[in-house]
Amino acid sequence: MKIAVCVSQVPDTTTKVKIGPDGKTIDPAGVTYIINPYDEFAVEAALQLKEKNGGETVVISVGKESNKEAIKKAYAMGIEKGILVKTDAEMDSYTVARNLADVLKEMNADVVLFGKQSIDYDDMQVGNITAEMLGIPSISVVVSLSIEGNKVTCEREIEGGKEIVEATLPVALSAQRGLNNPRYPNLKGIMAAKSRAIEERQPTYTENKTEITGMKMPKSKPKGKIVGTDVSAVPELVKLLREEAKVI
Repeated sequence: MKIAVCVSQVPDTTTKVKIGPDGKTIDPAGVTYIINPYDEFAVEAALQLKEKNGGETVVISVGKESNKEAIKKAYAMGIEKGILVKTDAEMDSYTVARNLADVLKEMNADVVLFGKQSIDYDDMQVGNITAEMLGIPSISVVVSLSIEGNKVTCEREIEGGKEIVEATLPVALSAQRGLNNPRYPNLKGIMAAKSRAIEERQPTYTENKTEITGMKMPKSKPKGKIVGTDVSAVPELVKLLREEAKVI
């Protein structure tokens, strides 16, 4: 079984992000980057599939030189091979998917894994677009996975519940929190990852379908008010909710 995992690098959620001078991108100064957390579930799923079925695991990323750190994290967890489509250009979801698909077409992977979304843009598009370009089934928000022979059975989250979806290989899957518990890299894996080679490729497509025209920080929340400490404050509270907050 050939298993591919597509990963991205994102700002750490604990990092205070600032907008860059161009008003369209974030200022990278002082920003700590990490492998996208949802992608860790995808990496773990790939490793578990290999342990059960044998085969080969490959991690692919599209982005800057710094994306190699995300690939090395996957190496440290146990992935065998890494490919970076290296570019300093800002790419939208379509262009990222197009470049991933061009690499994946050469592989004929049985399973292509993604995190359900990246925590920076949160658009949840790359996995589905890539699958469409490859002409294979796509199952998103996967919280349970079973592959027996050529049959794939997944449980996925939907609004208000869950559903069971079946498909046949090859297939693209987008991992949700709860699918597994990603393993911690051990010291041996971390040290080995530092010296492992990463194959570099040039982008095959660079024409974005969308454009970011500007970024703005969200407005600061106003200070809270205490209108009283007992039941006598209820009328004033209702008045403020209706006339000032306009929520009732």
